[in-house]
Amino acid sequence: MKIAITGASGFVGGNLIKYLKPKCELNKLSLRYLKNQKIEIREDIVIHLAGKAHDTKKVSNPSAYYEANFELTKQLFDAFLQSEASVFIFMSTVKAAADLVVAVLMEDIIPYPKTHYGIAKRQAEEYILATSLPQGKRVYILRPCMIHGPGNKGNLNLLYKLVSKGIPWPLGDFKNQRSFLSIENLCFVINELLKNNTIPSGVYNIADDDALSTNELIQLLGKSLNKNNKIINVPSSWIKKVATIGDYLHLPLNSERLQKLTESYVVSNSKIIAAIGKQLPVKATTGLLTTFRSFKTIS
Repeated sequence: MKIAITGASGFVGGNLIKYLKPKCELNKLSLRYLKNQKIEIREDIVIHLAGKAHDTKKVSNPSAYYEANFELTKQLFDAFLQSEASVFIFMSTVKAAADLVVAVLMEDIIPYPKTHYGIAKRQAEEYILATSLPQGKRVYILRPCMIHGPGNKGNLNLLYKLVSKGIPWPLGDFKNQRSFLSIENLCFVINELLKNNTIPSGVYNIADDDALSTNELIQLLGKSLNKNNKIINVPSSWIKKVATIGDYLHLPLNSERLQKLTESYVVSNSKIIAAIGKQLPVKATTGLLTTFRSFKTIS
């Protein structure tokens, strides 16, 4: 089995290569969007991870999202259709479906992305879904939630640094539930899609089995550090005012970061679990503890 992987140098790509390397012949496909470029695919499978991630600092030109996440995907997918490859896996995002989730995010939701990042990913999804697939080809659009694992920094690392310093967690007044995705579970799902040609093409949410509150995350962080960290219930209205000030003064806590830390965003993985017919290998709390313990070496 020969596999072409775009975005191989990223966090997901690096972990996926390690996961699949003993089983497959892997070729790193280095691509960026160029107008009218033609892409040649000689492999059996294409895993498209490359793209522009969401820029929380909001300094990116919006066109960069559409070129990297839509136009490039369109070019690569067209090349797949013209090739002998049988499987195309596109790494989209839950943000292509919704930026805010009231209950539980399912695949049958009518998408309403609001950011350039989410809109561009959704445009790529729509282009793929509008195509009538030739016989013998399978296409999977994966919508992962927040991915984490050893070596990944991001917002979870910011929480880790706060707890490691013994600073009390002041956001205990916020009540939320949020889904996460262990990198090992993501790699497991992709491997199952490659092995099982009976899994139907389509859109699949990817998330760990259980959602956790931010307060539960803080408790897990304390456990990873062998610390009894304190959670304080500062009124949420006060915290929101501080975050608003942070928007203007470029403080570590701003409105967008506060939303990421405290919003509810629960993602159902029932469709992919039914499709692969297996349970995910890593429990949500186990995966998060593994990630948190890895922060000791990268902090």
